[in-house]
Amino acid sequence: MLKIGIVGLPNVGKSTLFNALTKKGVPAENYPFCTIDPSVGIVPVPDDRLEKLTTMSKSKKVIPAVVEFVDIAGLVKGASEGAGLGNKFLSHIREVDAIIEVVRIFEDANTIHVHDKVDPLFDIEVINFELEQAGIKKPTLYVLNKSEVYPLAYGTSPSQGEIDGMPGDFLSKIPGPYLIVDPVFGTGLDKLVQASYDLLNLITFLTTGEDETRAWTTFRGATAPEAGRSIHNDFKEKFIRAEVIAYDKLLEAGSYAKAKEKGLVRTEGKEYIVKDGDVIEFLI
Repeated sequence: MLKIGIVGLPNVGKSTLFNALTKKGVPAENYPFCTIDPSVGIVPVPDDRLEKLTTMSKSKKVIPAVVEFVDIAGLVKGASEGAGLGNKFLSHIREVDAIIEVVRIFEDANTIHVHDKVDPLFDIEVINFELEQAGIKKPTLYVLNKSEVYPLAYGTSPSQGEIDGMPGDFLSKIPGPYLIVDPVFGTGLDKLVQASYDLLNLITFLTTGEDETRAWTTFRGATAPEAGRSIHNDFKEKFIRAEVIAYDKLLEAGSYAKAKEKGLVRTEGKEYIVKDGDVIEFLI
């Protein structure tokens, strides 16, 4: 299962984002270190193909691909040397596959900022320095928390050269892929889950039948046996062949049986590279 850690300075909206993603309540009070032990939530990957395949196959159940999000308490300057609860927090980060770094870009006099000012680029520098000092180099997605409850740090209305009220040169200085979200109103959350997938170069393939329709995760460029391992090790070790059809072609046919009659289901061997949206039946 893909495991992603949500990190950032205290009071930037990590727990609010986690709550919005997982619909699971964890403390989000207005003080640093309210989440001392990491909270974990399992989040389904949005995929409207599942519902359509479930209807077609009359499946008894549907199982989406999932991402495990870990809400890690706020890091502070000096965390790599033990400041705050740094050593404990950094050990939690080492256990994840990728990092979502939450950056606050909203003003709110009622929500304390650990540095007494909203300066997103400085915050990014602090966090990245601490991660680097701790020897942590996992893929990072920057999530800019704009929180429409309060005015944006860079103004409330975009003008020429600005995006979402922020100067274009600010966005160009972010050292990696980023998304602008509002966890309070839920803006951008589906994109965040998908972007987490993309960050690790992952794709989804599908299986469908009367028992269940299910989404599975594999890495982009995986061969059929490597993808089959997501289901069971035997599907890699004892792989003989795979019957494959693209999701849209299967829906057009109306059923798996009709797709086979029309010759739309291909037989692929060990060298086949699985594509996102492939519907696969593995034969061992």
